[in-house]
Amino acid sequence: MTGVRNARALGRLLAVAVVATACAKQTQTPVDHRASDEAAIRTLDSAWVKAAVAKDAQQFVSYYADDASLLAPGAPIATGKPALQAAWTGLMALPGFALTFAPTKIDVSGDRAYEIGDYALTLNDKTGKPQTTKGKYVVVWGKQPDGTWKALLDAPTTTQ
Repeated sequence: MTGVRNARALGRLLAVAVVATACAKQTQTPVDHRASDEAAIRTLDSAWVKAAVAKDAQQFVSYYADDASLLAPGAPIATGKPALQAAWTGLMALPGFALTFAPTKIDVSGDRAYEIGDYALTLNDKTGKPQTTKGKYVVVWGKQPDGTWKALLDAPTTTQ
């Protein structure tokens, strides 16, 4: 009889240990990658601006996801790499083209992030004089299966 009691007690103890282990695994706090993901996006932004300064449309478009969209003011929505390539190649070929931008806020939540920032776009007017348009933008980023970040939506607005 003592052996049966010991076996039952051992069985209960083992069951409690299994439940406790399962509960401990479920309550573990997930690793917070927000700071490193934000830093990665800021690094991408710096390289993205360099591609704009170099007027390298192919490199510039490489920061977008394959199915990304650009919502440029006064232009039709450009969706997908071919449409983005055409839009940026055309814009960068315009006389006086210069583009700078910088984020003022990046908010990361899991595999998505949004960025808000300011930009300045310069193009020559009809007389050849450089005209700068300043504005704000929102970029929605998505973490790709390989862990890299790509822009899913690029939505600049003008403030002038």
